[in-house]
Amino acid sequence: MKAPQKKEDQALHEIEDKADRMRRARATPPSNPLMGFGMFGMIGWSVAVPTIGGALLGQWLDRTAPQQFSWTVALLLAGVFVGAIVAWKWVSREGGAQ
Repeated sequence: MKAPQKKEDQALHEIEDKADRMRRARATPPSNPLMGFGMFGMIGWSVAVPTIGGALLGQWLDRTAPQQFSWTVALLLAGVFVGAIVAWKWVSREGGAQ
């Protein structure tokens, strides 16, 4: 007599799990595929703008205040670093919102 009761409990538990998954799926709508393109573009711009800005500032400094090192290369790398940090923070913030 115990075996049918266990099977019924197990079936009831599986049905409850499926119902919970369905409720969660309805509560969180699927993301828009275009949002991925928007995120890709935002990440690209957040890296590109500081990188290009650093390179342009470096070229100007190379002409006006020459040093033994290249301002262009130094500020280009600094721009990549700053852009990567900005992109990482943006993705972390957007990822947490979902």
